[in-house]
Amino acid sequence: MTSTIERGMATAEVRRHPDPPRTPARRGPGLLRTSNGRKAVMAVTGAVLVLFLIGHMLGNLKIFLGAESFNSYAEWLRTVGEPAVPGRTLLTLTEIALVAAVVLHMWSAVSLARRAAKARPVKYAARRKSQAGGYVVHTMRYGGVIILLFVVWHLLDLTFGTVNPKGFHASPYDRVVAGFDPSRWWVTAFYILALVMVGLHLRHGLWSAFQTLGLTRGRARGLLSAVAAAGSAVLILGFVSVPIAVMIGAVK
Repeated sequence: MTSTIERGMATAEVRRHPDPPRTPARRGPGLLRTSNGRKAVMAVTGAVLVLFLIGHMLGNLKIFLGAESFNSYAEWLRTVGEPAVPGRTLLTLTEIALVAAVVLHMWSAVSLARRAAKARPVKYAARRKSQAGGYVVHTMRYGGVIILLFVVWHLLDLTFGTVNPKGFHASPYDRVVAGFDPSRWWVTAFYILALVMVGLHLRHGLWSAFQTLGLTRGRARGLLSAVAAAGSAVLILGFVSVPIAVMIGAVK
């Protein structure tokens, strides 16, 4: 565009520069695209899984009260919510939530590990000892594979009865006793190994949570390390007590 400026008899054209085109404002990255967002996902899903493990362990310990108590508990899980909702509705919703929690937990862990590797493509010349416990950190990857295989076997054995000697139609108590029969010692050994991996994973997760919250400073460091180790140990001992009790004949 041009405009004319009159100066006596003379005129001069002044060319106006057009305004630069407006560019849309860039939006910030979504929460799940940030490291903090993915850490939050890992923390929330981890808390959900820990609560499930605590409840599952307490339910398993009912086997020491006898077959009737254990079978009643298993039946309650299938019928809780009736008659307001059809049978097994709440249990199915819980299972869906747990699967979602596991998937999101694994996704956040893998994505954070890849992001950390890209941020530091060159390894340190001198290895530094991990503050979260070197052995635990280095076994997380393989421990996760073992836990995944264990969950699949556990469902096929004690939930669906596909690989259980008593089959699906046996009572939950009978399936547990048959599943950990001394003749199937290899099943018990695999069960214990997987639970040790769960314990290591849990200890590392609790310690990481304490670090993220900034609690592992000063004198609290040793105390919180003991809390993480003791908490995971109690949970795992509660789980392994059942197969061991069946193996030695305390539960039969």
